[in-house]
Amino acid sequence: MQDNATEVTAAGIARLAGVGRAAVSNWRRRHADFPRPVGGTETSPSFALAEVEGWLRKQGKLAEVPLRERVWQQLAGHPEGPLTALVHTGCALLLIHERPTVWLDASAGSDARLAAMLPGALGQVLAARFGGGGPLDTEHGVNSSSTQSTVNAPPTVHTASDVHATSITGTPVTTGAAATAANAAPRATAATQATADTKATPTAPALRTPTGPQLLPSVPLLRGAAELAAEVGARQAFEFLLGRQLDANPRQYTLTPAELAGLMADLAGPARTVLDPACGTGALLRAVDARPEQELYAQDSAPDLAALSALRLALHGRATVRAAVGDTLRADAHPGLRADAVLCHPPFNERNWGHDELAYDPRWEYGFPARTESELAWVQHALARLTDGGTAVLLMPPAVASRRSGRRIRADLLRRGALRAVAALPAGAAPPYNIPLHLWVLRRPDRTPASPEVLLVDTGRFAGEGRGGPDWAAVREGVLDAWRAFARAGRLAERPGLARSVPVIDLLDDDVDFAPARHLPPPAVADGAEQLTRVRERLGATLRLTADLTPPPADPAPPARWPLTTVGELARGGALVMRTGGNGGHARVPVLTDHDVLAGTAPSGTLPESEEEAVLTEPGDVVVPVLGGGSVARVVDEATRGAALGRNLVLLRPDRTALDPWFLAGFLRGTANNRQASSYASTATRLDVRRLHLPRLPLEEQRCYGERFRALDEFERALRHTSRLGEQLVRGMYDGLTDGTVAPNRPGPVPDR
Repeated sequence: MQDNATEVTAAGIARLAGVGRAAVSNWRRRHADFPRPVGGTETSPSFALAEVEGWLRKQGKLAEVPLRERVWQQLAGHPEGPLTALVHTGCALLLIHERPTVWLDASAGSDARLAAMLPGALGQVLAARFGGGGPLDTEHGVNSSSTQSTVNAPPTVHTASDVHATSITGTPVTTGAAATAANAAPRATAATQATADTKATPTAPALRTPTGPQLLPSVPLLRGAAELAAEVGARQAFEFLLGRQLDANPRQYTLTPAELAGLMADLAGPARTVLDPACGTGALLRAVDARPEQELYAQDSAPDLAALSALRLALHGRATVRAAVGDTLRADAHPGLRADAVLCHPPFNERNWGHDELAYDPRWEYGFPARTESELAWVQHALARLTDGGTAVLLMPPAVASRRSGRRIRADLLRRGALRAVAALPAGAAPPYNIPLHLWVLRRPDRTPASPEVLLVDTGRFAGEGRGGPDWAAVREGVLDAWRAFARAGRLAERPGLARSVPVIDLLDDDVDFAPARHLPPPAVADGAEQLTRVRERLGATLRLTADLTPPPADPAPPARWPLTTVGELARGGALVMRTGGNGGHARVPVLTDHDVLAGTAPSGTLPESEEEAVLTEPGDVVVPVLGGGSVARVVDEATRGAALGRNLVLLRPDRTALDPWFLAGFLRGTANNRQASSYASTATRLDVRRLHLPRLPLEEQRCYGERFRALDEFERALRHTSRLGEQLVRGMYDGLTDGTVAPNRPGPVPDR
């Protein structure tokens, strides 16, 4: 059953029908029975999704829409917004995951019956997974905060005034802290029904059981999500929808890449209790290795993120999840926690972190942070929440290691043995991508080491080319190998240019600067001159090849007037197959990312494992990035065969008897072609591949164009290689001349002028 309240924009209609937005505008003008707008604005109206689909089917314009796309459209067009819809969906998927028979029984009847039965079932599941007390009665309406079930309530003191609440079955149960938290919780609104509002209380539970009236508009979406879960699993269904929401709003979220999250979790080591005080989307806690009776604690100031993190973690594993909403520094939800490990990607350069009101906070064991040193406040918060000997790993901007305003706190961290390691990551490891961020590894001191040393690691050499990101395998190996050797022995012999341990006394100067780059000069290469000679020879050969590949002078020709078709029409006619990427499947193969396609590099990415099979490339496939605004199309060769298709990429697999791959790729790269097929938001450009034009030409003529496009591609690759070799030669000469491994040429006689 489709939801009449779900709305879709003209762009969404175009995606459903595989046409451009101009076609949708034409339909609205030419067809009197086209559905009327039900919302939006005059310039950007929205339509009821059910009415649009009915009209498209009646007109024969609707191809079979994949289930996952249908569910996403329902979520994106939800009347209360996609975040509320995503939280409702996550709650239902958790119920399906934990108690599938309960879902089957509840969903067997009408939408109204399902909405009425869900709160009771959800209350039991949420309380069981998130460590709350007994679920509370939710039958008294949407805005009754005193009767909504809460989970993850902050700890409160049990007193004689603990109240009795009615369980789902109607039996009175003593709920103690859960009831106290429920009565203190702020009133929910329709837009934020499953997340907490922090205005009324300093901290609040990350999730509350939504009521029947709140769930009723979401029921068609929940039924669709259940179908998707039956195909791919509840966890993968939620990961898909969450990933689409994050991809659709890249500027709204600061994400921690999966590779970095895994590295931070491995540095912290195995732990039974783990805290992330700025959890975001839950990537760090999700990367923690599972252990028996594990407890994951999370907090975030954004209610939506805290709720989504809690659901994501509950679907990911069997650990007990305790998540809360609130400003961690001003209102810590877990003040009594002593965790085995803390993982944190805190907000950077935050001035309004609570400097004025937290001057006498007991967490400042190492000194009161200056207003400009919010990161050092997060460092001390992490240490305060550790058990003795526990490990904290924080992602930090590089300036924190050297700013003068923080040198006293840094000095005390060193003297007392709290700071154990600093690892400089390559630029591009995490946002902001233009600076090399640091990882700080700290331990709450259980004893002061006799002769303390600090490990410094610099992995800047593993930066990737272009936008491809760093070589994560090399970064991971370099950091973990050095850390484990240092943790065993308490010191590490110098690994030139990569790592060394430094006595604390050597760092306690006026600056207390422990940025790894200042203490790990690049290694001097004994055969630097010989290496540069080889680079120069390769550059010369590449320059000659580039000259040979330079296109001949272009012959003038009158503007062509070809009959045109679109990629969407070719796909519907069977001349090509269109696939989108983003699924990791079960096979562990390299992933071709949009950065790889743009930079012309080998597959370098990774994707999480999923039940849905990955799209694997074959020679002759054409891969097109859909974000970024560049006119790029890459033909897959033997070297790229078998790679999984990454996110934000579309794969076109042409029928060789009807379409030449190089002809297809070449015409897709036309600037005017890309411009007419692109949509522009305030911060991004998105390409609708179905709208790209192609001329209708015989196969033999296609191949003539294809050969010319193939030659241009070889020339472009040669230019890229020449640029990289030239940069390598110039940098090597500068480094060699300045470190003494390359001698300058002796000056000859000055010629007469």
